[in-house]
Amino acid sequence: MAELDSPLATLTPAPAARPRLVSVRRMPPTVAARLDRDFAGAFAVDRDIDREESLALLEEHKAEALLFSSGFKLDAGFIERLPARVKVAATCSVGFDHVDVAAAKSRGLVVTNTPDVLTGCTADLAFSLLLSAARRLPEADQMLRRDAWGPRAMGDFLGVRVWGQTIGIIGMGRIGRAVARRARGFDMRVLYHDAAQLPPALEEGGHFMADLDAMLGQCQFVSLHCPYTPATRHILNRRTLGLLPPGAVVVNAARGGLIEEEALIDGLKSGRIAAAGLDVFEGEPRFDRRFIDLPNVSLAPHIGSATVETRDAMGLRCLDNIAAVLSGRPAIDPLWS
Repeated sequence: MAELDSPLATLTPAPAARPRLVSVRRMPPTVAARLDRDFAGAFAVDRDIDREESLALLEEHKAEALLFSSGFKLDAGFIERLPARVKVAATCSVGFDHVDVAAAKSRGLVVTNTPDVLTGCTADLAFSLLLSAARRLPEADQMLRRDAWGPRAMGDFLGVRVWGQTIGIIGMGRIGRAVARRARGFDMRVLYHDAAQLPPALEEGGHFMADLDAMLGQCQFVSLHCPYTPATRHILNRRTLGLLPPGAVVVNAARGGLIEEEALIDGLKSGRIAAAGLDVFEGEPRFDRRFIDLPNVSLAPHIGSATVETRDAMGLRCLDNIAAVLSGRPAIDPLWS
């Protein structure tokens, strides 16, 4: 098995019948094994492949497909430079705000994502952040690690009750509905805001609120699950955060740009917002380091889908999409039809 000069990727000199692709992200063992078995080309191994190198590899190995993820920008400039033989690009994510859809459509490039397979685990992580933030688990953990457990009064270290409270879900897609199901298990009242009301069979016992402002005023908890678009950027901002009841808890496991972080930090510092659980940040992997100094924040590094089962399913779904397109069949999960 040959190696690239830069030891970034493994090359598989397979028969011509195998589809050729470049995989710019390191994949879990199960997905890597299928790459080696069923595909030829360049596959990231020791570290991720950057955009410039990926273009060179696509050309060098006459690849017809690109496998990437949300940290890799498929913007208009990059799409314009893709070799003409590249037919499909599969993002190992459900969100696609890193893809210039108009540019891809104009070029005739098929782009796919991975809906469904990460729904449950991302909802689990969102609800974990909700519980952790509400019950001050990061502070409790640090107290024990500092060996600072001492006598406390009954009024010390109080969190926010979760069961029986009202949660507002912004974005009632697959993940939002999965969070609603988990919330109902805690006897929570579920309100949701979306572009339109869902059919009753999909509402998961939730009550549709067309007016976001009116919903926020009733929510002890608010959880974000909408896509990031120009219309949803900073949907929670200084004004809308101010509509939450004092002592509310904010959870974001969708996209960092949905929250105006400066306003959230101010609310957390003042105590008007009791706590936040954040898995995503604006500008990640860089993030506002002030969050680290706030004791009332539960932080995670965008790991909503990070379970063995889910990451395997995501990678394999990408390969299923690529194999379909390169064999002349329709994509399973195209971003547009």
